[in-house]
Amino acid sequence: MRMLHTMLRVVNLEESIKFYCDVLGMKLLRQKDYPEGKFTLAFVGYGYESEHSVIELTYNWGTDHYDLGNAFGHIALGVDNIYETCAQIRLRGGKIVREPGPMKHGSTVIAFVEDPNGYKIELIETSTKGSAHQPEAAAAGK
Repeated sequence: MRMLHTMLRVVNLEESIKFYCDVLGMKLLRQKDYPEGKFTLAFVGYGYESEHSVIELTYNWGTDHYDLGNAFGHIALGVDNIYETCAQIRLRGGKIVREPGPMKHGSTVIAFVEDPNGYKIELIETSTKGSAHQPEAAAAGK
């Protein structure tokens, strides 16, 4: 088994595609309208779905608001240089909601960016010694 995708419901598909592609550097892999179901699916990622996990952006036609709830945490992306990555995200119009630095109670260097729908994306610096994302990090209340 392998992980295929994570699905996020979005209220503005074009704005979301622009964020994930232009700000985070993903590629739009495929997009399809489902007129009978009144929804559109767009898949974005850093590589082909046959080899990489991707994000499915689901736009339900006519929906202009979602409650994000409190069970979903975040999506995590590994980056080589977190400070440079955050600077590039800012230049591209992205919103950094937690500046780069060590996670609480640990040494892994992280930051958070927020997508247009309010979903959090954690950036984890992978080039720093000991920065591999540990399972306890998610529960640590970063």
